[in-house]
Amino acid sequence: MDIFIVNVAIPAIKAGIRGSDSDIQLVIVLYLLGYAVFLVTGSRAGDYFGKKRIFVVATFMFVVISAVCGLAQTAWQLNVARFFQGVSAACMIPQGINYIQVLFPGSGERTKALGIYGSVAGSASVIGQFLGGILPEIEFVPESWRLIFLINLPIGLVAVLLAWLFLPRDAPTRAGAFDHAGVALLTGTLVCLTYPLIRGRELGWPGWCLGMLAGSAVLLVFFIRDQKLKLGNDRQPLLDVRLFGFRDFNIGMAIVLFYFMVQDSYFLINVMLLEGLGFSSGETGILFVCQGVGYVAASLAAVRLVPVYGKKVLQAGILVMIVTLLLHIAVLRSAEVNRNVLYFVLFIYGTGCGSVLPSLLAVALKNIPVGLAGAASGTFSTFQQTAIALGIGVTGGIFFTQLGPHPDVSDFVSAYRVATVCNVGLLGLVGFFLWLLPGSKGVYGDVVSH
Repeated sequence: MDIFIVNVAIPAIKAGIRGSDSDIQLVIVLYLLGYAVFLVTGSRAGDYFGKKRIFVVATFMFVVISAVCGLAQTAWQLNVARFFQGVSAACMIPQGINYIQVLFPGSGERTKALGIYGSVAGSASVIGQFLGGILPEIEFVPESWRLIFLINLPIGLVAVLLAWLFLPRDAPTRAGAFDHAGVALLTGTLVCLTYPLIRGRELGWPGWCLGMLAGSAVLLVFFIRDQKLKLGNDRQPLLDVRLFGFRDFNIGMAIVLFYFMVQDSYFLINVMLLEGLGFSSGETGILFVCQGVGYVAASLAAVRLVPVYGKKVLQAGILVMIVTLLLHIAVLRSAEVNRNVLYFVLFIYGTGCGSVLPSLLAVALKNIPVGLAGAASGTFSTFQQTAIALGIGVTGGIFFTQLGPHPDVSDFVSAYRVATVCNVGLLGLVGFFLWLLPGSKGVYGDVVSH
């Protein structure tokens, strides 16, 4: 909910913190970076200190940091808080997933529990988009955009209380040690890559931005060497580099990279365009709810269709996304938009997303040995969050570069067209890498059902 509620409320947050275009990009990106870098470490923390203890502490910290976000007075304060909000989420979420494995040992019960978990996640995305549009328009609350973050206080505190009272206490297993050097190197790599991509455009690409980009490549080399060395010494690395010896896994990671570069940059550029066309945040939120409903409906169908038709379902979904993005360009040309047509286009785009996203994990893991499945899942999640951050930096940067300092409606439309064509190209790459994958239906079915 927190990811989607922020996406829709971008204009209100930007105005509230008197931020620049890059500031608002960082509001999204820094949360994702904190989540991506610490996800594997957060999962291991549950084994090392106990799942219940980490879940309760991380959820409470998420609530506290959400309050800091809601009370932030400057862009710098909000962005620092958003990074640590992502870190706390990275420690909280894996414990919930791990608890499902513990509380539901039977495969039938576990499948039902994971289905409920997925349904809650899908519903939360729709609720987040709705609230992101409605909350900033509450007139009787001063600076009502802050409710986007403060709403986590009552929800989170109730979750902390219920977890403390009802989750069974588990004994720490002390399994594995934290890869502090790996976390530091990966954090440095991602920050040095994404920060200059976002800030460089506004600052005229000074030397330190180019230096950071070059430094990210150097840090990546050191990170890979560090991970290989730990693996060779029988120590637990942050990422298991043996995974990249599997051709299909590499293709799957390319699919994840290019797909998720589109995923959230789509929301960023569409929200900014709709604001430029004069849409209120409430109307924008309702529009994206329509897209979310299409996603949820298609995702429920895709889980049943993928075991039968394999990657053809994902290819069809990508084709639908490409066609409907082109329809976005055709429809969103002025403030006099036919709302009914727009609702339809957004709904169909959502069905394309729902046909692809639920099965991407199966694509990445379908030929991975069981012993490496856990490491592959963590790597998938890290790639996912990193790709979203890159998409915000690259596609968002293209949009704001085309937009200029004092845009009118035609500037918004022109910038949107260029950025959306970029996303169409990225989806074309997804389609290409899907074509490279073998189309075994049975393997897909086994992974999805598992």
